[in-house]
Amino acid sequence: MLLARFYRSKQNKLLGFHLSGHAEYDEEGLDIVCASVSSAVMLTSNTITDIYKLNAKVEVLEDDILLKLRDDPDGDGDKLLLGLLTHLYLIEGEYGQSIKVEVIER
Repeated sequence: MLLARFYRSKQNKLLGFHLSGHAEYDEEGLDIVCASVSSAVMLTSNTITDIYKLNAKVEVLEDDILLKLRDDPDGDGDKLLLGLLTHLYLIEGEYGQSIKVEVIER
């Protein structure tokens, strides 16, 4: 199962996410849940770092992706992360056996 953890500040701003595991919906190369989540995460991460040029720590390992905003003065990162969170909640609604999404207050 994929586990998507989003981190939120006490000021209700999203600070980042940690995604780990495998969807295990289908075999490698045919797993639509994995492909959907991976594409959305890559789009969000690249938009944060390459388009908005926000200062973010990004770590990508084989079964682990971490993004942590270090600075988000205009709230653009928070909005992009909220879009990703919303998208992953929709995927969880259809494929709850393959992905779990949670928000943790920091």
